[in-house]
Amino acid sequence: MRGTKAIHAVERLKTRSGNALYAAVSLPGGLFYLVDKTGGGALKLCDPLPLEEFVAFVDAQSPARPRKASKLDVAFEAQIKKSRG
Repeated sequence: MRGTKAIHAVERLKTRSGNALYAAVSLPGGLFYLVDKTGGGALKLCDPLPLEEFVAFVDAQSPARPRKASKLDVAFEAQIKKSRG
């Protein structure tokens, strides 16, 4: 189950970056590291990290996708800004 969180983080990275050749490698003791298989080899991108640190590292590798906002969300935020000042 713990590995699932790491795998999902790598899947999000693949989607954000457009590089489908990222992979998470699991080690005994609950440690993970990220590899990039672009170019034929497996380039190790970080040292083995505990799960939470690994997920934070992977999430920091590529900018997050912009948040989708509906017309109602935009109008609501405009009302909040208008009421504040």
